Amino acid sequence: MLRVLAVDDEKPLLEELLYLLRSDPRVRSAEGASDATEALRRVTRALESGPDGPDGIDVVFLDIHMAGLTGLDIARLLAGFARPPLIVFVTAHEGFAVQAFDLKAVDYVLKPVRPERLAEAVRRACAQLGRAGEVPVAAAAPVGPPAAVPAPRPAPEAVVADRGPEQIAVELGGVTRFVAIADIAYVEAQGDYARLHTDEGSHLVRIPLSTLEERWAARGFVRIHRRHLVALTRIDELRLDSGTTTVRVGSAELQVSRRHARELRDLLMRHATG
Repeated sequence: MLRVLAVDDEKPLLEELLYLLRSDPRVRSAEGASDATEALRRVTRALESGPDGPDGIDVVFLDIHMAGLTGLDIARLLAGFARPPLIVFVTAHEGFAVQAFDLKAVDYVLKPVRPERLAEAVRRACAQLGRAGEVPVAAAAPVGPPAAVPAPRPAPEAVVADRGPEQIAVELGGVTRFVAIADIAYVEAQGDYARLHTDEGSHLVRIPLSTLEERWAARGFVRIHRRHLVALTRIDELRLDSGTTTVRVGSAELQVSRRHARELRDLLMRHATG
């Protein structure tokens, strides 16, 4: 069972998080810290006592926006230890997901925290620690039949799959949405992630741009730069200025690399005359 430290500088939110964690039968103990200094002091004491010591901590549930050191700062400091606790970020801001998973976070839970979403984060932590079998799944879920414990998934916004020929599934905060591929204007590389841009907004998914390039080539998506994949039908304008080629896709202006410029012009001409 897990020994947990929850860190949040907003007392009502911390108390609610602790209540939910203590209600989970897979959590042996859940203690709170209201600032970075207290959190680091407790984690240091836990590391000094050893993994089986009385002050041991298996998982730290971290808010990101706090006075002084942020949750990301704390995670970076903990990463310097030989055997740091696992990290689960709990935040109202989705924009730090890439940084969070670069820091090897187990999960990224969005506020307001839903009990079932927090239970999933606990499951992932148990699975990573090899403790998934300590508590039956039915004990952690008050309704529904028992189910086999699935393999750990990467994180919010990290699950990506084609849903038939027309949609892609993206997960955000435990909620799966289906985005029509036809609605995607362009895709932007962000490290090992890709951001799908539509007219309504964007969705971060944990999949390399090169994989989407191969998967969606038959759907009319073309690589124009090492950072961008564009739907050919969504290009509104191609511009050549002082040797630099750009395309306009809606309100976005994207640079075209030299190695892709000629091929893109040819494709656009064939598309216009075809």
